[in-house]
Amino acid sequence: MNKPAKPADLTDAEFAELDELLATTPKPLQALDASMLDGYLCGVLVQPRLIEVDEWLPNIFDYDGGLLPDDVDAAWLARIKELVVRRHTALNRAMVENGWFDPVVLDLDEEAPPETAAEDEDAEQAQARATYDAMGPISRTLMPWVAGFQHAALCFPELSEMDDDAVMAALARLYRHLPAETPEEKEIVATLDREHPLKDLDDAIEELVVTVADLCDLTTEHRYHVENVRRDGPKVGRNDPCPCGSGRKYKQCHGAN
Repeated sequence: MNKPAKPADLTDAEFAELDELLATTPKPLQALDASMLDGYLCGVLVQPRLIEVDEWLPNIFDYDGGLLPDDVDAAWLARIKELVVRRHTALNRAMVENGWFDPVVLDLDEEAPPETAAEDEDAEQAQARATYDAMGPISRTLMPWVAGFQHAALCFPELSEMDDDAVMAALARLYRHLPAETPEEKEIVATLDREHPLKDLDDAIEELVVTVADLCDLTTEHRYHVENVRRDGPKVGRNDPCPCGSGRKYKQCHGAN
């Protein structure tokens, strides 16, 4: 008997289609783009518990937690779900079987001139721009993917709340590519840059993939742990009186199939 074929990963054309579909998410919702979505899916997969699609799917349509309207185009939603679930399945399979996956990272033009500040930019926006401009080209390239991963960690905080130094160290290696705002964050990034410098973008992508694979390994035991059911009393026999007090045998009452 032939085994059923495994769902294929998305083609380049399907990644582009998915990106375009997400871009048409009803306003004012702000959906993830393809790179952020890829990071988000990995963030979901390495959680210390299994998360079902109906729980993680809504978060891709708005970074701030907004929900799709009830009258959203059903065909549009179904196509997005089909593509996203296929990518989720392919990523999971690649991590489990190979310990490796190819992230969706858009290689930015390092020679592109920095954006100029808008005239109506407030102090907070100006500070955010300055923080972004202070990042190196490698981190600016990887930031959308890592921001998507962090989005999953914020939506499902179990990973970040794990009491595990190895997990925290792995998260720090990923979050080095996000804007460092506090003195503590800046010190962590400086330490990583000093002790674990990245030669180029390929080197950084390899470290990113290895780090996510490490997180997958570190959380596997938690993700697939099954709690043993502890009975508060002795097991009820099939011919014993039903505990509900009906007077009937258990097999004829609550034990009936």
